[in-house]
Amino acid sequence: MSNDQQRGAGGTPGGVLEFFAGLMMSGIGAYLFMNQVEVTTGYWRFYGMNAFGLSLLPMLVGIGILFFNGRSASGWVLTLLGFGIIIAGVMMNMHIYFQPTSLFNTLIMLGLLAAGLGLIAKSLRPHSAPPAEP
Repeated sequence: MSNDQQRGAGGTPGGVLEFFAGLMMSGIGAYLFMNQVEVTTGYWRFYGMNAFGLSLLPMLVGIGILFFNGRSASGWVLTLLGFGIIIAGVMMNMHIYFQPTSLFNTLIMLGLLAAGLGLIAKSLRPHSAPPAEP
């Protein structure tokens, strides 16, 4: 078997089992951690008034221009700018809370995540090749 056929995770010899074990551990840890996070949103306010409808205006005008002329640069700019305003507005009005949990559960979640990432990083380093058979 040539050296190229014995490549493992990250193109280095060995480490495939460590990579998948780390991937599984970090995936479980990340799932458990994200399961404890609650995401809510608030109202879009602009000087005390609801501003969501106003944020739709550039995108709707841009879409109207694009239906009239699909090659209009101003239509594309307005559509993309309006879409960006909507995404930014949603992101700015998010409230992220960590739900109450026990210290033990928190340590398990973060421990699995850290150990899994460590195994993934270790799997990408070269491993010693097994001794050649006589």
